[in-house]
Amino acid sequence: MEQTLAAAHDLFAERGYADVKMDEIAAAVGVTKPLLYNYFGNKERLYIACMERAGDALTTTVTEAVAAAASPSEALGAGVHAFFSFLDSDRAAWAVLFDDTLPHRGEVAERVAEYRGRILDFVSASMLAQLPREERAGAKVEVEALSTALLGSAEAVARWWLRTEALSADEAAELLITTIEPGLRSRSRLSPASRSRRKGTTSA
Repeated sequence: MEQTLAAAHDLFAERGYADVKMDEIAAAVGVTKPLLYNYFGNKERLYIACMERAGDALTTTVTEAVAAAASPSEALGAGVHAFFSFLDSDRAAWAVLFDDTLPHRGEVAERVAEYRGRILDFVSASMLAQLPREERAGAKVEVEALSTALLGSAEAVARWWLRTEALSADEAAELLITTIEPGLRSRSRLSPASRSRRKGTTSA
């Protein structure tokens, strides 16, 4: 089982989900294709088993980094740095988790959405913690929107970084943090009334 998951993970990371066939995985492991189907059912479930390992490793890395931070501001920086450090140390895990060839429907798509949802919830909670406690309930929608933007930005910068390696992992993380954090700090200083007035001005 462990050998199968390791071989499948490497193939999915190297060539993408769409291009890998079950008979290739069986040949890499040295077992028959029927035995492979007997263990995992189909390629989708074998991929999910690989993805769960990568996803659990990423979320654990980021969670532990944020938990050790002394303040909400430090937590944001620690989380972003942990994200890029993880990618730098395990690029195959990134390739499995953020594979462009994954199907947009079905069990695989649902599980990928579930993992991204978990990461989004975690980012939202970290960002919400930067606001005064009494303002968190009213800011929840805004924070969710900003968390979605932050996660999308992190993915986009990560793809650029993996393609170019023009910066170190720490430099890429710091670039993202220093670009986003000032806006978050500025937004956190606004009172609920100020946010309401800005919303009214925007809608007018």
